[in-house]
Amino acid sequence: MLPFRIVDRVKFLVERQLVKGAGFQLLVVAAFIAIISFIGGILVVPLDGDFDHIGNAIWWAFLRLTDPGYLGDDVGAWQRIVSTLLTISGYVVFMGTLVAILTRWLIARMDELERGLTPVTLKNHIVVLGWSSQTLPLLSELLGSTGRMRRFLEKHEASRLNLVVLAEEASAEQVHELRMEPGIGSRARQVILRSGLAIQPDALHRVACLDAAAVIVPSSVHEAGSLVTSDVETVKALLSIAAQARHFQSPLPFVVAELQDVRKLPVIERAYPGAVEVVAGDVTISRLMVQNILHPGLSEVYNELLAGEGGNELYVRSGEPVAGMTLGELSAQRPEAIVLGLLQPAGQGWQVRLVAPSDTRIEAVDRVVLMARSYDATEADSHKAALPEIRRNPARMPPVPAKSRHRVLVLGWNRRVPSLVAEMASYGHSDFEVDVVSVVPASERERAISRYPGVNGGVGCRHLEADYMVEEELRQVAPADYDAILLVSSDRLASGEEADARAMVGYLQLEDLLSEGSRRPQLIMELSDPDNRQLLYGHQSEMMISSMILSHVLAQVALRRELRVVLDELFTVGGPEIQFRDPSDYPLPASADFLLLEKTLAAEGEVALGIYRKQADERGHRLQLNPPRRDYLELTPGDRLVVLAVSVDTPDPGIL
Repeated sequence: MLPFRIVDRVKFLVERQLVKGAGFQLLVVAAFIAIISFIGGILVVPLDGDFDHIGNAIWWAFLRLTDPGYLGDDVGAWQRIVSTLLTISGYVVFMGTLVAILTRWLIARMDELERGLTPVTLKNHIVVLGWSSQTLPLLSELLGSTGRMRRFLEKHEASRLNLVVLAEEASAEQVHELRMEPGIGSRARQVILRSGLAIQPDALHRVACLDAAAVIVPSSVHEAGSLVTSDVETVKALLSIAAQARHFQSPLPFVVAELQDVRKLPVIERAYPGAVEVVAGDVTISRLMVQNILHPGLSEVYNELLAGEGGNELYVRSGEPVAGMTLGELSAQRPEAIVLGLLQPAGQGWQVRLVAPSDTRIEAVDRVVLMARSYDATEADSHKAALPEIRRNPARMPPVPAKSRHRVLVLGWNRRVPSLVAEMASYGHSDFEVDVVSVVPASERERAISRYPGVNGGVGCRHLEADYMVEEELRQVAPADYDAILLVSSDRLASGEEADARAMVGYLQLEDLLSEGSRRPQLIMELSDPDNRQLLYGHQSEMMISSMILSHVLAQVALRRELRVVLDELFTVGGPEIQFRDPSDYPLPASADFLLLEKTLAAEGEVALGIYRKQADERGHRLQLNPPRRDYLELTPGDRLVVLAVSVDTPDPGIL
């Protein structure tokens, strides 16, 4: 082994000190200044009689090293040479190195502050664990829910809403995105960014999870085939929160978690012993897609109620202020809201009674479900004229229809397709035949569907290996022969923008093929990025922005947790469903207002929600939910009534 050189040893020791941080770097610079001052003092003492002591000579050298202003006071050639060398060394060591160290330290500190590594000192705030395409719509929904937020703050005795977002790398770019988001804007100062991962216990401490009023855990995006999925991160985050609560002997916060694979639900319940509401992301979107196939046009209802696009929303209000009243009396006092039903306590959960009779009496422990344009519209107002009380008969179960057949073409593949097939299998009175076209190997797709619970061979599923982006391969599939075509957003690409770009190009190519024939199937396109919606101006497909829908559901469940059971009841097979009906099926006069429509449908045990027009208005909208009661509807041929009715899983007639 070769012996170490003295120079290498000194360099190694100096390096080990420099990498320890700014404090040790300053100590090294101070040591160099002391050594140079000592050498400079020794050089001038023997040849200069001005210094009677070595200490004065070293002080003289230190002054020349640190301040070049003394250079003109020196006398003698040797003293001037030494002082010049000291001054030059001072520029390099004292000024240059010292300023560089302090500048780097200050930049590092500023970068650390911008990254959000300092723990927050807040209470009763809302924590969002993760930054993805869902984050901005989620924050916008939380900040925009003024009525629900006011009640939420009153419940937790807080005066101001604070949102804390845990991002993998918090940066100034994300702050800019917050300020540019239409629903946030100047309210971005209410959002605090912190760096870290939801699976890191110190990152959860950084956002003060244990002191939060609610913690929202949306799903993150992972590459297909990765062993660490979004559900794995969700379970790990819940385990970390529970472990911190045990360590600090603190109560567990309320958590709203998005779960992609519904089979992981028992794992979530075991991992987190506190109050938790689980929103099954894949199952939720699959339910909406299947109902949209059965009821064409329903995507506009989803986009209004669940995507936060203005208009009407679902509200759950406490029954305590209106205890003793009937649903009919409550509806008469709220002329700008539609009463959908009740939630009644049942053990540790709720019994959902939508489309309940009007004479149902409200108890203090009940919750009232309403649809309205604003939170204030769900409250009684003495300045608003009361409506005549509407008597709704008990909902009648419709006759079991003949089994219907639907041929569905799925273009693309993502983790949601197996749950989509399972949801189709749950509709016993509808026979689905599904063809899946994707570049993903058919064996992989078949294995994923066969392992998913609830399929059980109830849906005929055929897998075709083809790229729908290639016109000839798409033409061989014959898309015009199907009843419905689903364009799903891929989860195998690097970003949602790339997945949506592929889906939109596929849609444009599909439109070219369908324009050649006389038959046009129903088109449903799923996008993941809300910003891409405006790119397809004048599109003829039904569009679902899955990230916006899930963000809206997560935000609203965080503010009012009972809303989750309402959505589960509303968008699952059986029970009350939103449907389209032909006006000719009811004894309506030629000219009727919405109040008369409500009375007519109430006699049939149904709830009138609005009108779906055959022709779109100037904004491209065909849906009119909750119109003013005294406005005449002016129904035209092809218009449909939007109703909430108890249904056996039966399809509606198509909307032409």
